[in-house]
Amino acid sequence: MTLHPPAMRTRIAAQLVIEHLLSRQTAVPPRTRVARFFGKSPLCPESMGWYLGAQGEITVGKLLASLPTDWTTFHAVPIGRNATDIAHILVGPGGIFTIDTQHHCGKHIWVGRRTVTVSGHKKAYLPAAEHEAERVTTVLRERMPLVAPVQPVIALVDAKQITFRDKPVQVKVLDARGLLGWLERLQPVLSDDEIAEAVVILDTPATWREQPHPAAADVMTRFTALDGQVRHARIRRVLWSTAAVIGVGGGAVGAAVLVEKALLGALAG
Repeated sequence: MTLHPPAMRTRIAAQLVIEHLLSRQTAVPPRTRVARFFGKSPLCPESMGWYLGAQGEITVGKLLASLPTDWTTFHAVPIGRNATDIAHILVGPGGIFTIDTQHHCGKHIWVGRRTVTVSGHKKAYLPAAEHEAERVTTVLRERMPLVAPVQPVIALVDAKQITFRDKPVQVKVLDARGLLGWLERLQPVLSDDEIAEAVVILDTPATWREQPHPAAADVMTRFTALDGQVRHARIRRVLWSTAAVIGVGGGAVGAAVLVEKALLGALAG
């Protein structure tokens, strides 16, 4: 009996990023009881970028899931070598889009015609987004030679401020919170038949990297557990910082008790 690989649409948002994160975390020793008590993060420094990346892709994935049924979304699409992927590919009446998610919590982002900077540091987001869209366009045109070029999009998650000096030439850059509104305002450019044909091509595993695999059954359970540990540790650190301020004026023991009570209340809520 021949086993057919699962359709691409079965892949979950941030699947590849989460897999990398969990793989790195296997080498991290468990926190001691004291470390947990004082809010030490369970993440190693090398894992933080993967963790934030996963959060961003999951956030955008949830937004895309609320689109009408005539839109189809693919997540974590493997393309090329070195375990690279496209965060999201979207197909619907308004066209075909690659959506690159960038999570920069509390950062100032400046967008120019050819450059994006994050807190003053230049990022190669625009050429990378253009390359992703070109790759998908090439794949589609092997069977749909007249299909319009795929539109590259960059969705910025949780930025403190986004300043648009100029609009990039090819890439649509926007705050993730405005992504659905922008998509819903687009004029239809694809027929139902064109949408269906594109979806079949993109949904076929053979179109992409050899034998792309579905998410392991427990991958989201493990990520959710890790995410909970990270959030609880953050709460502890904030409360201990508050206790330190209280303790300056005396009553450090009482402050510690206050922290523990506040923590238990926060976790229970």
